[in-house]
Amino acid sequence: QYKFRDLTTEELKDVSKTYPNFTFSMNAYTFKDGSQKDLLNFSGTVPVKYAGNSYNIPVQLWILDSHPFAPPICFLKPTANMGIAVGKHVDARGRIYLPYLQNWSHPKSTLTGLIKEMIAKFEEELPLYSLSSSDAARQSELLSYIAKITEGETDMKSRSKTGSRNEGYFNKITVVGAGDLGIACVLAVAAKDVADKVVLLDLSEGAAKGGTMDLEIFAVPNVEISKDFSASADSKVVVLTVNSLGNAQTYLDVIQSNVDLFRGIIPAVSHYCQNAVLLVASQPVEVMTFVSWKLSSFPKSRVIGVGANLDSERFQYILSNLLKAEVLAKDAWVIGEQGEDKVPSWTSCNVAANQTEAMAAHNSREKVANRAMEVLKGKGQRSWSVGLSVADLVDSILKDKRKVHSVSTLAKGCCNINSEVFLSLPCVLGTSGV
Repeated sequence: QYKFRDLTTEELKDVSKTYPNFTFSMNAYTFKDGSQKDLLNFSGTVPVKYAGNSYNIPVQLWILDSHPFAPPICFLKPTANMGIAVGKHVDARGRIYLPYLQNWSHPKSTLTGLIKEMIAKFEEELPLYSLSSSDAARQSELLSYIAKITEGETDMKSRSKTGSRNEGYFNKITVVGAGDLGIACVLAVAAKDVADKVVLLDLSEGAAKGGTMDLEIFAVPNVEISKDFSASADSKVVVLTVNSLGNAQTYLDVIQSNVDLFRGIIPAVSHYCQNAVLLVASQPVEVMTFVSWKLSSFPKSRVIGVGANLDSERFQYILSNLLKAEVLAKDAWVIGEQGEDKVPSWTSCNVAANQTEAMAAHNSREKVANRAMEVLKGKGQRSWSVGLSVADLVDSILKDKRKVHSVSTLAKGCCNINSEVFLSLPCVLGTSGV
């Protein structure tokens, strides 16, 4: 089932030469979205020196079937007499987060290189500690519980060392992805002055270049550029703009490529920004918002997509100009799926009284709506336009405006929809999302 079996085999052999205690087996791995897959479980200990003492830290690396083009999923594997020290690089379940994983890029990144960085980070902050006999019994029970879920949401809350590092910023947002869209979002949010701090996570390979370099040169106020997910800690909104097209040939290839990318990003974001609203701008928006919801285990209210917000704002603006009248209550919307299948909704739209009867008779709502949609179809969704739309949504969330936007949300239970699908619907947005 491994797509690049020869490359994976060679790399495992290289690791075994340097770290002979590592062994591998095939086991079922459960992702946060509930899906399961038989994956290589590469387990062993890494030697760590801390405070003058030597330790062997047990870890396990789950090798994805797209390896070496996707990073492994890494966990600590504590024994019954070990406790997990939640910190910058480890969460309460023992999942390991490292810059090396976040910036994984074949052939530059290797398992051997990953283990070396793991050792270096663990020597800065030891991830495990010894338990007393009574604590060990409780830890054994905890490990048994965690083993059953592998990876997912639990009813346990943990105190994280990352949770208190808000650096005095009240409204902080993070934009993930430093492509044209990511930079457009940063500039639009900065121009709107809705956040005290904006963090741009540049996940591209190598040093800052292109747009991110320009941001650094011209020093945009309150904007920080980083490659480390820990910089996003305590963000109130996380905007996801990344797209991993790679060698994708078909629509399904694009989706699979983005899902693989999100499997590495969303858990890290969820770890550092446990109370954030996730705002998805990656394509296809509805699908990637669903994936983000499943992988994050966040409540549905805190995972939304940009959806048809831009189209709805344009639709309302065009209608106002066509009718020479102000659209009251903003009851004209574009809903459904972003793209060619979007649907205009104008059933309850009220128009200001200064519209003449002749105008009303000549232009039925359907004709006007169709004309507006024709104009709308001629408008592309350029990065800067989407960036302005994102800034509009961030503004409503951070300022708790309770403003209505057409955004991608879980539509189950609405309009006789019984499936877990995300569609653009008019939603009231505030600090807790929808």
